[in-house]
Amino acid sequence: MVLAAEVWGAPDAPPLVLLHGGGQTRGAWGTAGRRLAARGWRVVAADLRGHGQSGWSPDGSYDIDLFADDVRVLVAALGGRPVLVGASLGGLSSLLAAGEAPRAAVRALVLVDVAHRPDPAGARRILDFMAARPDGFSSLDEVADAVAAYLPHRPRPEALDGLRRNLRREGARWVWHWDPRLLKRLADSIHPAGAAARHQAAARHLAAARAADVPILLVRGAISDVVPEAIAAEFCVSVPCVHRVEVAGAGHMVAGDRNEHFIEAILPFLTRIREST
Repeated sequence: MVLAAEVWGAPDAPPLVLLHGGGQTRGAWGTAGRRLAARGWRVVAADLRGHGQSGWSPDGSYDIDLFADDVRVLVAALGGRPVLVGASLGGLSSLLAAGEAPRAAVRALVLVDVAHRPDPAGARRILDFMAARPDGFSSLDEVADAVAAYLPHRPRPEALDGLRRNLRREGARWVWHWDPRLLKRLADSIHPAGAAARHQAAARHLAAARAADVPILLVRGAISDVVPEAIAAEFCVSVPCVHRVEVAGAGHMVAGDRNEHFIEAILPFLTRIREST
């Protein structure tokens, strides 16, 4: 299994890893990676397995534990106790890697609109969007229309070339840049069917957050339907080491919605982490 990554910053700078959400690629972090490198970090943005230019699971398995193991391997390869910044699936994988044995040696966690549990309706909306076009799209304009309908709070891009990083060509069609086998496994991992399974998963994630024993920053999109206010508050009450910020005008895809505000929101936390070690 080979994971593709992009790197910014000086080789001797403290390491920071950016991990995207389900269905995205490392391209989601392009601006953030360059900005954080300019602030003195060695930034690594990786494509998760089954996404972008990284390898696909040979047997089609995408259990959350596999993603967490990939994070552990990445952390061990980098050394230097990196800060992990993870959105959605990337954040959940980071949380489990840091909080469950064998614990990855990390300095801090930044969880971007992901907590111990998602709102069921918000999680379902994401999965429905990902599953809506299994046959792909005939043009980038068609992709832009679909994204605009899914994210009505975000202006439709005038330049469409940026969409290519989340797509690949399959014949004459554009399809999402992930393994098609990912979707069902992803649903089972991050939003299991049944109240009892969801309760068990939430308890597991809370236990991992407590056991991680590192500073944690929860970055919530202020208009997120995946981590609403009540769930964010529940997480912060349950995990004593959590700091929390909100990004105004941002939904679940915080960095994509309001990238400059996202950077401003996390910089004070990152500065404290760097100065404390």
